[in-house]
Amino acid sequence: MKNTFGNNLTMTIFGESHGPCIGITLDGLPSGFPVDQKAILEDMKKRKAAGKISTQRHEDDIPQIVSGLFQGKTTGTPLTILISNQDQHSKDYESLKGRLRPGHADYTAYKRYNGYQDYRGGGHFSGRLTACMVAGGSICKQILAARGVKIGSHLEQCGTILDKPFSSDKEQCAREIDQMNQKAFAVLDPHKEDAMKQEILLAQQEGDSIGGILETVVLNYPAGIGDPIFDSLEGLLSHGLYAIPAVKAVSFGEGFGFARLKGSQANDAFICDRTIQTRTNHNAGINGGISNGMPILIHTCIKPTPSIYKTQDSVDYLTKENVQLKIEGRHDPCILHRARIVVDCMCAFVLLDAWMSKAGLEAFMEDPYAC
Repeated sequence: MKNTFGNNLTMTIFGESHGPCIGITLDGLPSGFPVDQKAILEDMKKRKAAGKISTQRHEDDIPQIVSGLFQGKTTGTPLTILISNQDQHSKDYESLKGRLRPGHADYTAYKRYNGYQDYRGGGHFSGRLTACMVAGGSICKQILAARGVKIGSHLEQCGTILDKPFSSDKEQCAREIDQMNQKAFAVLDPHKEDAMKQEILLAQQEGDSIGGILETVVLNYPAGIGDPIFDSLEGLLSHGLYAIPAVKAVSFGEGFGFARLKGSQANDAFICDRTIQTRTNHNAGINGGISNGMPILIHTCIKPTPSIYKTQDSVDYLTKENVQLKIEGRHDPCILHRARIVVDCMCAFVLLDAWMSKAGLEAFMEDPYAC
């Protein structure tokens, strides 16, 4: 399995859910950037389990930067972050050895690694490793923010409960992003928070789980970044987002809604008001795989947490017998509210890497039509 992603900037993720630690290495960061470690901790806090609507596995999740940072600034050499695992209950998985948990990667991991995989807590396939994505992506988010780029997500849909969308007005949207980035439970309509939490708790009481959709918006990302075919900006963002466990669908702008529109409705008319922009933004700030300067709008579907307490049909791959499986231990009834910062940070990594790729070409290019 390839554990490294990126072009000019790369991330490598390592570790297992019940091993001594997990970690990430970022290679290719610009040197001399001051890293705000308090901001990293704030992002890590958004991912942490808290309250009854999350797992009762509570990790400190304090990132330890062991290389690539000197006197508070990036050196430009590989930056490695370690995160300790301290609250494992490995005995919870002894009874599951050989038994395939529906919805998990147990069977595919067994086939891929010939039975040598660490099965405890999902091992290398665990959502625990998203802590690494947040720790590394938080630094990328800071670098983008220093250049005016804003990234934020909210819970567009949790179970059957819908939140209102981000505003199409850029100034109002910027304020909403700031509000979401201060919230532990990111909803735009405060009246929907209790309803969503109640739906999560109801699923938990039934021994079940729920999923939902995150809406992510990126403001002030420059035009001209991306490539037309294999490394389209949508393709790169999707590649990064599908690395997040439980992500099952990604769409941009109208997404599947384009199917019901005519071309005259789907097209975004161009206007010039000091800068070239579009009157609408159905295409989510991307044309031909390349950013056009408008807000980038992404919808990410998170499936229901596969670890549920209901009895399910399964197979013991060691004995090749059909079995009844009932999962014990500590599990999230919903991971949507924790996943939103993971999505933000993964988007930040991809967008920074793509921007660096464009910047590397600019010294050799001239644009006679720049306006």
